[in-house]
Amino acid sequence: MWLQSVLVPLLRLYLCGIRVLVYQLFNKSFTLPVLPRQNGRVAIVTGGTRGMGFETARHLASLGMRVIIAGNEREEGSTAMRKINQECGQDRAEFVFADLTSLKSVRQFVQAFKDRGLPLHVLVNNAGTMLVPETRTEEGFELHFCLNYLSHFLLTNLLLDLLKRSGRQGCCSRIINMSSATHYAGVVNLEDLNKRVQYSSHSAYSQSKLALVLFTNHLQEQLTGGGFHVTVNAVDPGMVDTALYDNLWTLAQMMKRPVAKTLFRTPAEGASISVYAAAAPDMEGVGGCYLYNGQRTRSSDLSYDSELQARLWKKSCELVGLQEA
Repeated sequence: MWLQSVLVPLLRLYLCGIRVLVYQLFNKSFTLPVLPRQNGRVAIVTGGTRGMGFETARHLASLGMRVIIAGNEREEGSTAMRKINQECGQDRAEFVFADLTSLKSVRQFVQAFKDRGLPLHVLVNNAGTMLVPETRTEEGFELHFCLNYLSHFLLTNLLLDLLKRSGRQGCCSRIINMSSATHYAGVVNLEDLNKRVQYSSHSAYSQSKLALVLFTNHLQEQLTGGGFHVTVNAVDPGMVDTALYDNLWTLAQMMKRPVAKTLFRTPAEGASISVYAAAAPDMEGVGGCYLYNGQRTRSSDLSYDSELQARLWKKSCELVGLQEA
């Protein structure tokens, strides 16, 4: 039981990491093309106070977007907002509190945003955590599952009508979900999404990232079928030198430090794929893709399982209290 539930997910996740590092050893980071101005467009970036989220918010603001940074660190958020506005020379960025470990907070954030009467053209579901010890949210959800996936599932669905109204032919609204190569090692256990039977942080993290890709594919199918001018894509930034790796085991931390300096991407390089998905003309009207290093790549075989997509969607609706569309 321990071998299957703990050791196997650990080995599979680290094998994914080794493959990514080998790729990054021999391949340069994706370079963003010159992107058109995005004046008049509004974006929300979760986890935008630091790391890749901050770099994503900063770049979108530099293109002329009005960017709402959603995060749960008020002081950090104020600093991020101030830096971006100083660079852009205008008040293009603002910080709004949102705790992605709380579905209640997500609902409050959405209501406050809708009350302002703003359109919404880009939603970057960036916030996440990795390999934390077993932790439950106040609402009883496993932390990886809630923060990385379930809160973003709820956030996206609550904002979907606004995204639909804001998009139009030739200028679609765009949803970007931050996944990871670890989704290739993921397995979604619909009977134990909260990992109560045998906890493994490696399994929990991989599952959350696979869930995001399943969600991406299923949502795009719905949007295409409904004829809506909204696209949704999953992005994979590669291995990036951010605080996400702070929860690695001690030995892994020691091994990571020298490797990160030479092989890991910088936060700005990691954010480039999210910015590309959010603003590139090449991605206009294109959805249901898994983007890695600037290329449309095949995600895991499981992520294309339409039955699993539908079952996860239904279960997720039940967990967050939404009627299934």
